[in-house]
Amino acid sequence: MGTVVDDAASVEFHAFFERHYAELARLAHLLTGQADAADDLAADALLALWHRWDRVRASEHPVAYARGVVANLARTRIRSAVRERRRIALFWAQREEKTENPDVAGVVDVQGALRRLPFRKRACVVLRHAFDLSEKDTALALGVSVGTVKSQTSKGMAELRRLLGTQDAPRKVDAAMARTGAAGGRDR
Repeated sequence: MGTVVDDAASVEFHAFFERHYAELARLAHLLTGQADAADDLAADALLALWHRWDRVRASEHPVAYARGVVANLARTRIRSAVRERRRIALFWAQREEKTENPDVAGVVDVQGALRRLPFRKRACVVLRHAFDLSEKDTALALGVSVGTVKSQTSKGMAELRRLLGTQDAPRKVDAAMARTGAAGGRDR
């Protein structure tokens, strides 16, 4: 069991939290336009305030400081969303989503094996094989170097070979990705 800290600072912070949480959540909602993100942003802001509570409570306007933290967190969230949309737009292309005679078992096997890969390896393999991006475009989409894309793709494919029990992993991945609506190929 944890200990309960009942000193003046925690009591004061708790009162501040109770008084201003709803206002900070409303501010976050108005800044981001996302009702579901507003509570998270307000909570994150108050957590940041708690870590600096000695300095915040000594300031002349702790509420103004709290509003500034919410505004900065909202700006960061918006920028992240914009970057994510740009990354998606980089490799998104309109294509036919239907496949005739899909190898459902093969797709399920490849998807299961992909889920077992660490995120970066999985992202490199998917972007290179499923979306047919060049190493440079993959690096740009993931915010890593071309060398990282090369090594992570190579290691990811080796791991897929081991998981799928075959040396035909690149062909199976390409075929499975083509069947799920993504472009096939990797020779860029």
